[in-house]
Amino acid sequence: MKFSGRAWVYGDNVDTDVIIPARYLNTSDASELAKHCMEDIDENFVKKIKKGDMIVAGYNFGSGSSREHAPIAIKASGVSCVIAKSFARIFYRNSFNMGLPIFESSDAADDIKDADEIEVDADRGVIKNLTTGKIYKATPIPEFMQELINAGGLFGYAKELLNK
Repeated sequence: MKFSGRAWVYGDNVDTDVIIPARYLNTSDASELAKHCMEDIDENFVKKIKKGDMIVAGYNFGSGSSREHAPIAIKASGVSCVIAKSFARIFYRNSFNMGLPIFESSDAADDIKDADEIEVDADRGVIKNLTTGKIYKATPIPEFMQELINAGGLFGYAKELLNK
């Protein structure tokens, strides 16, 4: 599984309240949530994001409330994956359950700049900055978790199992 796109960089402690503000939690429609993704931290996020782009952040990405809306909004906005120094535990779990790939890499998070072209190899845990030529290591996504992602998340995976 590979991803490629531009990076959009944010700092530490990006919480679920800025990923998808509470005032939009009256819907679970993914396309509606995507329209407001990251708007409280970057009002131009949805205008600049292109399908396949990535979020790169510091420590504790996804902290705060345990809403599943956050990874849904990120994924529906077109983001292919998130790279961060670390993730809040509930966000980590929700991301895979919703089919959003995430990668921990301090070196990549420290070094990647806005609009750098990035390529991620999920099988090998390799992040390449195509803009600078630098290569970073991340923990590869295990095969069974890649199956969750490929199925679109836990519900899609369960549905596939039931239909076998």
